[in-house]
Amino acid sequence: MLNTAAKPFVRLVERYLPDPYIFVLLLTIVVFAAAVLFEQQSPQQVLQQWGDGFWGLLSFAMQMLLVLVTGYMLASTPLVKAILDRLAMLAKTPGQAIVLVSVISLFASWLNWGFGLVVGALFAKALARQIKVDYRLLVASAYSGFIVWHGGLAGSVPLTIATPGHFAEAQIGLIATSETIFAHFNLILLALLFVAVPLVNYLMLPSAKDSIYVDPAKLDDTPLPEITQQRPADKLENSLLLALIVGFAGVAYLVQYFVKGGSLNLNIVNYLFLFLAIVLHGTPRRLLHSLQQAVQGGAGIVIQFPFYAGIMAIMIQSGLAQSMSEWFVSFASAESLPFFSFISAGIVNIFVPSGGGQWAVQAPVMLPAALELGADISRVAMAVAWGDAWTNMIQPFWALPVLAIAGLKAKDIMGFCLMQLLITGVIISLVLTFV
Repeated sequence: MLNTAAKPFVRLVERYLPDPYIFVLLLTIVVFAAAVLFEQQSPQQVLQQWGDGFWGLLSFAMQMLLVLVTGYMLASTPLVKAILDRLAMLAKTPGQAIVLVSVISLFASWLNWGFGLVVGALFAKALARQIKVDYRLLVASAYSGFIVWHGGLAGSVPLTIATPGHFAEAQIGLIATSETIFAHFNLILLALLFVAVPLVNYLMLPSAKDSIYVDPAKLDDTPLPEITQQRPADKLENSLLLALIVGFAGVAYLVQYFVKGGSLNLNIVNYLFLFLAIVLHGTPRRLLHSLQQAVQGGAGIVIQFPFYAGIMAIMIQSGLAQSMSEWFVSFASAESLPFFSFISAGIVNIFVPSGGGQWAVQAPVMLPAALELGADISRVAMAVAWGDAWTNMIQPFWALPVLAIAGLKAKDIMGFCLMQLLITGVIISLVLTFV
Protein backbone atom coordinates (compact mmCIF):
# COMPACT_ATOMS: atom_id res chain seq x y z
CA MET A 1 0.00 0.00 0.00
CA LEU A 2 2.80 2.45 0.86
CA ASN A 3 4.58 1.61 -2.38
CA THR A 4 1.44 2.64 -4.27
CA ALA A 5 0.98 5.74 -2.09
CA ALA A 6 4.60 6.79 -2.55
CA LYS A 7 4.52 6.64 -6.36
CA PRO A 8 2.73 9.98 -6.89
CA PHE A 9 5.06 11.69 -4.41
CA VAL A 10 8.09 10.28 -6.20
CA ARG A 11 6.79 11.36 -9.61
CA LEU A 12 5.81 14.79 -8.29
CA VAL A 13 9.21 15.45 -6.77
CA GLU A 14 11.13 14.08 -9.75
CA ARG A 15 9.17 16.38 -12.05
CA TYR A 16 9.00 19.60 -10.05
CA LEU A 17 11.75 19.66 -7.39
CA PRO A 18 14.62 21.72 -8.81
CA ASP A 19 18.29 21.28 -8.09
CA PRO A 20 19.08 22.35 -4.49
CA TYR A 21 20.90 25.41 -5.84
CA ILE A 22 17.72 26.57 -7.64
CA PHE A 23 15.75 25.76 -4.47
CA VAL A 24 17.93 28.03 -2.35
CA LEU A 25 17.69 30.86 -4.91
CA LEU A 26 13.89 30.63 -4.88
CA LEU A 27 13.91 30.46 -1.08
CA THR A 28 16.04 33.62 -0.96
CA ILE A 29 13.49 35.52 -3.08
CA VAL A 30 10.54 34.26 -0.99
CA VAL A 31 12.17 35.26 2.31
CA PHE A 32 13.24 38.63 0.93
CA ALA A 33 9.68 39.40 -0.20
CA ALA A 34 8.13 38.14 3.06
CA ALA A 35 10.40 40.36 5.16
CA VAL A 36 9.33 43.39 3.12
CA LEU A 37 5.61 42.56 3.04
CA PHE A 38 5.00 41.18 6.54
CA GLU A 39 7.70 42.81 8.65
CA GLN A 40 7.54 46.27 7.00
CA GLN A 41 11.26 46.18 6.32
CA SER A 42 12.47 48.34 3.46
CA PRO A 43 14.17 46.55 0.55
CA GLN A 44 17.38 48.36 1.49
CA GLN A 45 17.21 47.03 5.06
CA VAL A 46 16.59 43.47 3.92
CA LEU A 47 19.37 43.72 1.37
CA GLN A 48 21.71 44.87 4.14
CA GLN A 49 20.67 41.98 6.40
CA TRP A 50 21.17 39.49 3.58
CA GLY A 51 24.57 40.81 2.56
CA ASP A 52 25.86 41.14 6.13
CA GLY A 53 24.88 37.59 6.96
CA PHE A 54 25.91 35.97 3.68
CA TRP A 55 29.24 34.70 4.99
CA GLY A 56 27.97 33.83 8.47
CA LEU A 57 28.23 30.07 7.93
CA LEU A 58 31.76 29.91 6.56
CA SER A 59 33.10 27.96 9.53
CA PHE A 60 30.14 25.60 9.49
CA ALA A 61 30.35 25.16 5.71
CA MET A 62 33.97 24.11 6.07
CA GLN A 63 32.99 21.64 8.78
CA MET A 64 30.33 20.14 6.52
CA LEU A 65 32.73 19.92 3.60
CA LEU A 66 35.17 18.09 5.86
CA VAL A 67 32.39 15.72 6.96
CA LEU A 68 32.06 14.73 3.32
CA VAL A 69 35.79 14.65 2.51
CA THR A 70 37.11 12.93 5.64
CA GLY A 71 34.24 10.45 5.71
CA TYR A 72 34.85 9.52 2.09
CA MET A 73 38.60 9.15 2.66
CA LEU A 74 38.00 6.86 5.65
CA ALA A 75 35.48 4.74 3.77
CA SER A 76 37.85 4.30 0.83
CA THR A 77 40.49 2.63 3.03
CA PRO A 78 40.81 -1.12 2.40
CA LEU A 79 39.87 -2.02 5.99
CA VAL A 80 36.69 0.08 6.17
CA LYS A 81 35.58 -0.99 2.70
CA ALA A 82 35.98 -4.60 3.77
CA ILE A 83 33.95 -4.02 6.95
CA LEU A 84 31.15 -2.24 5.10
CA ASP A 85 31.08 -4.92 2.44
CA ARG A 86 30.97 -7.65 5.11
CA LEU A 87 28.06 -5.92 6.87
CA ALA A 88 26.32 -5.47 3.54
CA MET A 89 26.49 -9.23 2.99
CA LEU A 90 24.02 -9.63 5.88
CA ALA A 91 21.30 -8.45 3.50
CA LYS A 92 20.11 -11.21 1.18
CA THR A 93 17.11 -9.45 -0.37
CA PRO A 94 16.32 -5.86 -1.44
CA GLY A 95 13.94 -5.50 1.50
CA GLN A 96 16.60 -6.59 3.96
CA ALA A 97 19.02 -4.07 2.44
CA ILE A 98 16.52 -1.25 2.94
CA VAL A 99 15.85 -2.20 6.57
CA LEU A 100 19.54 -2.69 7.36
CA VAL A 101 20.67 0.69 5.99
CA SER A 102 17.76 2.38 7.80
CA VAL A 103 18.69 0.89 11.17
CA ILE A 104 22.41 1.62 10.78
CA SER A 105 21.67 5.22 9.78
CA LEU A 106 19.24 5.71 12.67
CA PHE A 107 21.74 4.46 15.23
CA ALA A 108 24.66 6.43 13.76
CA SER A 109 22.57 9.63 13.62
CA TRP A 110 21.44 9.11 17.23
CA LEU A 111 25.12 9.01 18.22
CA ASN A 112 26.12 12.07 16.18
CA TRP A 113 24.43 13.74 13.23
CA GLY A 114 27.59 14.24 11.16
CA PHE A 115 28.59 10.64 11.75
CA GLY A 116 25.13 9.47 10.72
CA LEU A 117 25.08 11.39 7.44
CA VAL A 118 28.38 9.93 6.26
CA VAL A 119 27.97 6.39 7.56
CA GLY A 120 24.48 6.04 6.11
CA ALA A 121 25.55 7.16 2.63
CA LEU A 122 28.69 5.03 2.58
CA PHE A 123 26.84 1.95 3.79
CA ALA A 124 24.19 2.49 1.10
CA LYS A 125 26.94 2.37 -1.54
CA ALA A 126 28.35 -0.80 0.02
CA LEU A 127 24.92 -2.44 -0.12
CA ALA A 128 24.42 -1.36 -3.73
CA ARG A 129 27.66 -3.12 -4.63
CA GLN A 130 26.38 -6.34 -3.06
CA ILE A 131 22.69 -6.55 -3.92
CA LYS A 132 20.34 -5.38 -6.67
CA VAL A 133 18.01 -2.85 -5.01
CA ASP A 134 16.39 0.43 -6.01
CA TYR A 135 19.27 2.86 -5.50
CA ARG A 136 17.03 5.90 -4.97
CA LEU A 137 15.16 4.31 -2.08
CA LEU A 138 18.37 2.86 -0.66
CA VAL A 139 19.96 6.31 -0.41
CA ALA A 140 16.68 7.87 0.80
CA SER A 141 16.58 5.22 3.54
CA ALA A 142 20.13 6.11 4.52
CA TYR A 143 19.14 9.78 4.79
CA SER A 144 15.85 9.11 6.61
CA GLY A 145 17.73 7.97 9.72
CA PHE A 146 18.85 11.57 10.14
CA ILE A 147 15.40 12.40 11.51
CA VAL A 148 16.37 11.22 15.02
CA TRP A 149 19.53 13.31 15.41
CA HIS A 150 18.04 16.10 17.51
CA GLY A 151 16.59 13.60 19.97
CA GLY A 152 19.97 11.89 20.28
CA LEU A 153 23.25 12.32 22.08
CA ALA A 154 24.38 15.29 19.95
CA GLY A 155 21.08 17.21 19.98
CA SER A 156 22.02 20.89 20.12
CA VAL A 157 18.87 22.11 21.93
CA PRO A 158 18.93 19.63 24.86
CA LEU A 159 22.71 19.97 25.22
CA THR A 160 22.47 23.78 25.17
CA ILE A 161 19.91 24.03 27.97
CA ALA A 162 21.92 21.55 30.05
CA THR A 163 25.07 23.68 29.77
CA PRO A 164 25.82 26.28 32.48
CA GLY A 165 25.75 29.82 31.14
CA HIS A 166 23.30 29.23 28.28
CA PHE A 167 21.42 32.37 27.21
CA ALA A 168 18.08 31.33 28.75
CA GLU A 169 19.46 30.15 32.09
CA ALA A 170 17.97 33.12 33.96
CA GLN A 171 14.50 32.09 32.76
CA ILE A 172 14.52 28.30 33.02
CA GLY A 173 17.73 27.38 34.82
CA LEU A 174 19.57 24.23 33.78
CA ILE A 175 17.54 21.34 32.39
CA ALA A 176 19.37 18.03 32.69
CA THR A 177 19.45 15.61 29.79
CA SER A 178 17.50 13.18 31.98
CA GLU A 179 14.51 15.48 31.35
CA THR A 180 15.10 15.83 27.61
CA ILE A 181 17.23 13.26 25.75
CA PHE A 182 16.57 10.52 28.32
CA ALA A 183 13.04 11.57 29.28
CA HIS A 184 10.41 8.85 28.97
CA PHE A 185 8.53 10.59 26.14
CA ASN A 186 11.72 11.04 24.10
CA LEU A 187 12.82 7.44 24.58
CA ILE A 188 9.36 6.21 23.57
CA LEU A 189 9.46 8.44 20.51
CA LEU A 190 12.89 7.13 19.53
CA ALA A 191 11.75 3.54 19.97
CA LEU A 192 8.73 4.13 17.74
CA LEU A 193 10.82 5.79 15.04
CA PHE A 194 13.41 2.99 15.14
CA VAL A 195 10.53 0.70 14.17
CA ALA A 196 8.50 3.02 11.92
CA VAL A 197 11.27 4.49 9.73
CA PRO A 198 12.70 1.12 8.55
CA LEU A 199 9.17 -0.28 8.15
CA VAL A 200 7.99 2.64 6.03
CA ASN A 201 11.10 2.44 3.87
CA TYR A 202 10.57 -1.31 3.44
CA LEU A 203 6.93 -0.85 2.44
CA MET A 204 7.88 1.78 -0.16
CA LEU A 205 10.14 -0.68 -2.02
CA PRO A 206 9.20 -0.48 -5.71
CA SER A 207 8.56 -3.55 -7.80
CA ALA A 208 11.39 -4.82 -9.98
CA LYS A 209 9.93 -3.18 -13.10
CA ASP A 210 9.67 0.21 -11.35
CA SER A 211 13.06 0.06 -9.63
CA ILE A 212 16.09 2.01 -10.77
CA TYR A 213 19.39 0.24 -10.27
CA VAL A 214 22.98 1.42 -10.36
CA ASP A 215 25.88 -0.35 -11.99
CA PRO A 216 28.06 -1.58 -9.08
CA ALA A 217 31.17 -0.87 -11.15
CA LYS A 218 30.32 2.84 -11.10
CA LEU A 219 30.42 2.82 -7.30
CA ASP A 220 34.02 1.64 -7.16
CA ASP A 221 36.86 4.12 -6.69
CA THR A 222 39.15 4.88 -9.60
CA PRO A 223 42.35 2.85 -9.30
CA LEU A 224 45.53 4.40 -7.97
CA PRO A 225 47.67 5.46 -10.97
CA GLU A 226 51.02 3.82 -11.46
CA ILE A 227 54.22 5.68 -10.53
CA THR A 228 56.22 6.44 -13.65
CA GLN A 229 59.39 7.51 -11.86
CA GLN A 230 60.98 7.32 -8.42
CA ARG A 231 61.96 10.85 -7.46
CA PRO A 232 62.83 11.69 -3.84
CA ALA A 233 59.40 13.33 -3.64
CA ASP A 234 57.78 10.08 -4.82
CA LYS A 235 59.49 8.23 -1.99
CA LEU A 236 58.08 10.68 0.54
CA GLU A 237 54.58 10.33 -0.93
CA ASN A 238 54.87 6.57 -0.52
CA SER A 239 56.42 6.70 2.95
CA LEU A 240 54.54 4.46 5.34
CA LEU A 241 56.61 5.72 8.27
CA LEU A 242 55.73 9.37 7.64
CA ALA A 243 52.01 8.64 7.53
CA LEU A 244 52.04 6.44 10.63
CA ILE A 245 53.99 8.90 12.79
CA VAL A 246 51.53 11.71 12.11
CA GLY A 247 48.49 9.44 12.04
CA PHE A 248 49.18 7.76 15.37
CA ALA A 249 49.91 11.15 16.95
CA GLY A 250 46.39 12.20 15.99
CA VAL A 251 44.93 8.94 17.31
CA ALA A 252 46.83 9.40 20.59
CA TYR A 253 45.24 12.82 21.03
CA LEU A 254 41.78 11.30 20.51
CA VAL A 255 42.43 8.63 23.14
CA GLN A 256 43.52 11.31 25.58
CA TYR A 257 40.47 13.44 24.70
CA PHE A 258 37.97 10.67 25.42
CA VAL A 259 39.78 9.48 28.56
CA LYS A 260 39.34 13.00 29.95
CA GLY A 261 35.59 12.77 29.33
CA GLY A 262 35.36 14.49 25.97
CA SER A 263 32.21 13.93 23.90
CA LEU A 264 31.47 13.64 20.20
CA ASN A 265 30.97 16.85 18.28
CA LEU A 266 31.40 17.75 14.64
CA ASN A 267 35.06 18.74 14.96
CA ILE A 268 35.90 15.53 16.80
CA VAL A 269 34.06 13.43 14.21
CA ASN A 270 36.05 15.09 11.42
CA TYR A 271 39.28 14.70 13.41
CA LEU A 272 38.51 11.02 14.00
CA PHE A 273 37.73 10.37 10.33
CA LEU A 274 40.85 12.20 9.12
CA PHE A 275 43.46 10.56 11.34
CA LEU A 276 41.98 7.09 10.99
CA ALA A 277 42.10 7.63 7.22
CA ILE A 278 45.76 8.71 7.44
CA VAL A 279 46.66 5.55 9.37
CA LEU A 280 44.54 3.11 7.37
CA HIS A 281 45.54 4.40 3.93
CA GLY A 282 49.14 3.71 4.89
CA THR A 283 50.83 6.23 2.60
CA PRO A 284 50.24 9.93 1.85
CA ARG A 285 49.86 9.05 -1.83
CA ARG A 286 46.87 6.79 -1.21
CA LEU A 287 45.27 9.38 1.06
CA LEU A 288 45.72 12.18 -1.50
CA HIS A 289 44.25 9.97 -4.22
CA SER A 290 41.10 9.41 -2.16
CA LEU A 291 40.98 13.15 -1.35
CA GLN A 292 40.91 14.02 -5.05
CA GLN A 293 37.88 11.77 -5.50
CA ALA A 294 36.16 13.06 -2.36
CA VAL A 295 36.26 16.76 -3.18
CA GLN A 296 34.42 16.28 -6.48
CA GLY A 297 31.13 16.00 -4.62
CA GLY A 298 31.56 19.10 -2.44
CA ALA A 299 30.49 21.77 -4.92
CA GLY A 300 26.93 21.97 -3.60
CA ILE A 301 28.09 22.67 -0.06
CA VAL A 302 30.53 25.35 -1.17
CA ILE A 303 28.04 27.34 -3.24
CA GLN A 304 24.79 26.88 -1.30
CA PHE A 305 25.70 27.38 2.36
CA PRO A 306 26.42 31.13 1.97
CA PHE A 307 22.91 31.60 0.53
CA TYR A 308 21.40 29.79 3.52
CA ALA A 309 23.42 32.05 5.82
CA GLY A 310 21.88 35.07 4.08
CA ILE A 311 18.39 33.59 4.43
CA MET A 312 18.96 32.92 8.13
CA ALA A 313 20.13 36.49 8.64
CA ILE A 314 16.95 37.89 7.05
CA MET A 315 14.72 35.52 9.04
CA ILE A 316 16.33 36.46 12.35
CA GLN A 317 17.11 40.17 11.92
CA SER A 318 13.85 41.12 10.22
CA GLY A 319 11.81 39.38 12.92
CA LEU A 320 10.16 37.03 10.41
CA ALA A 321 11.08 33.84 12.29
CA GLN A 322 9.90 35.32 15.58
CA SER A 323 6.60 36.43 14.04
CA MET A 324 5.96 32.94 12.68
CA SER A 325 6.62 31.41 16.10
CA GLU A 326 4.48 33.98 17.92
CA TRP A 327 1.56 33.31 15.59
CA PHE A 328 1.55 29.62 16.49
CA VAL A 329 1.93 30.32 20.20
CA SER A 330 -0.96 32.84 20.18
CA PHE A 331 -3.65 30.13 20.14
CA ALA A 332 -1.85 27.42 22.15
CA SER A 333 -2.67 26.02 25.59
CA ALA A 334 -0.39 24.35 28.11
CA GLU A 335 -1.29 20.96 26.65
CA SER A 336 -1.07 21.93 22.98
CA LEU A 337 2.05 24.14 23.17
CA PRO A 338 4.46 21.26 22.47
CA PHE A 339 2.49 20.38 19.33
CA PHE A 340 2.44 23.96 18.01
CA SER A 341 6.10 24.38 18.95
CA PHE A 342 6.88 21.30 16.89
CA ILE A 343 4.91 22.50 13.85
CA SER A 344 6.31 26.03 13.98
CA ALA A 345 9.86 24.70 14.38
CA GLY A 346 9.33 22.47 11.36
CA ILE A 347 8.30 25.46 9.24
CA VAL A 348 11.09 27.71 10.53
CA ASN A 349 13.62 24.93 9.83
CA ILE A 350 12.93 25.19 6.09
CA PHE A 351 14.35 28.73 6.24
CA VAL A 352 16.78 28.37 9.15
CA PRO A 353 18.25 24.84 8.78
CA SER A 354 20.44 25.02 11.86
CA GLY A 355 19.49 23.53 15.21
CA GLY A 356 21.45 26.01 17.29
CA GLY A 357 20.41 28.96 15.14
CA GLN A 358 16.78 27.95 15.28
CA TRP A 359 16.82 27.64 19.07
CA ALA A 360 18.27 31.15 19.33
CA VAL A 361 15.31 32.39 17.26
CA GLN A 362 12.50 30.42 18.86
CA ALA A 363 13.56 30.19 22.51
CA PRO A 364 12.72 33.87 23.26
CA VAL A 365 9.18 33.13 22.05
CA MET A 366 8.54 29.59 23.24
CA LEU A 367 10.05 29.78 26.72
CA PRO A 368 8.04 32.80 27.99
CA ALA A 369 4.90 31.20 26.52
CA ALA A 370 5.66 27.92 28.30
CA LEU A 371 6.19 29.75 31.61
CA GLU A 372 3.02 31.79 31.22
CA LEU A 373 0.87 28.80 30.26
CA GLY A 374 2.45 26.46 32.80
CA ALA A 375 3.57 24.05 30.08
CA ASP A 376 6.31 21.44 30.45
CA ILE A 377 9.42 23.41 29.46
CA SER A 378 11.58 20.39 28.73
CA ARG A 379 8.89 18.98 26.43
CA VAL A 380 8.50 22.32 24.65
CA ALA A 381 12.26 22.51 24.13
CA MET A 382 12.33 18.99 22.71
CA ALA A 383 9.35 19.84 20.50
CA VAL A 384 11.44 22.60 18.91
CA ALA A 385 14.31 20.13 18.54
CA TRP A 386 12.11 17.50 16.87
CA GLY A 387 10.52 20.10 14.59
CA ASP A 388 13.99 21.12 13.47
CA ALA A 389 14.86 17.49 12.67
CA TRP A 390 11.48 16.62 11.12
CA THR A 391 11.44 18.86 8.06
CA ASN A 392 15.00 17.94 7.18
CA MET A 393 13.20 15.19 5.25
CA ILE A 394 12.24 17.78 2.62
CA GLN A 395 14.99 20.36 3.16
CA PRO A 396 17.92 19.52 0.83
CA PHE A 397 20.40 21.50 2.96
CA TRP A 398 21.44 18.49 5.06
CA ALA A 399 21.08 15.99 2.23
CA LEU A 400 23.96 17.57 0.28
CA PRO A 401 26.77 15.43 1.81
CA VAL A 402 24.69 12.26 1.38
CA LEU A 403 23.84 13.09 -2.23
CA ALA A 404 27.46 13.97 -2.99
CA ILE A 405 28.72 10.64 -1.65
CA ALA A 406 25.96 8.66 -3.35
CA GLY A 407 26.16 10.51 -6.67
CA LEU A 408 22.44 11.37 -6.79
CA LYS A 409 20.33 14.53 -7.01
CA ALA A 410 17.79 15.74 -4.46
CA LYS A 411 14.87 14.91 -6.76
CA ASP A 412 15.95 11.26 -6.74
CA ILE A 413 15.28 10.73 -3.02
CA MET A 414 12.94 13.47 -1.81
CA GLY A 415 9.76 11.74 -2.99
CA PHE A 416 10.44 8.87 -0.59
CA CYS A 417 11.50 11.32 2.12
CA LEU A 418 8.20 13.20 1.70
CA MET A 419 6.31 10.03 2.64
CA GLN A 420 8.53 9.68 5.72
CA LEU A 421 7.79 13.31 6.58
CA LEU A 422 4.03 12.69 6.62
CA ILE A 423 4.13 9.48 8.66
CA THR A 424 6.79 10.49 11.17
CA GLY A 425 5.08 13.87 11.61
CA VAL A 426 1.98 12.10 12.91
CA ILE A 427 4.02 9.89 15.26
CA ILE A 428 6.07 12.76 16.70
CA SER A 429 3.01 14.98 17.14
CA LEU A 430 1.07 12.33 19.02
CA VAL A 431 3.93 11.44 21.36
CA LEU A 432 4.79 15.08 22.18
CA THR A 433 1.13 15.85 22.88
CA PHE A 434 -0.20 12.78 24.66
CA VAL A 435 2.63 10.60 26.05
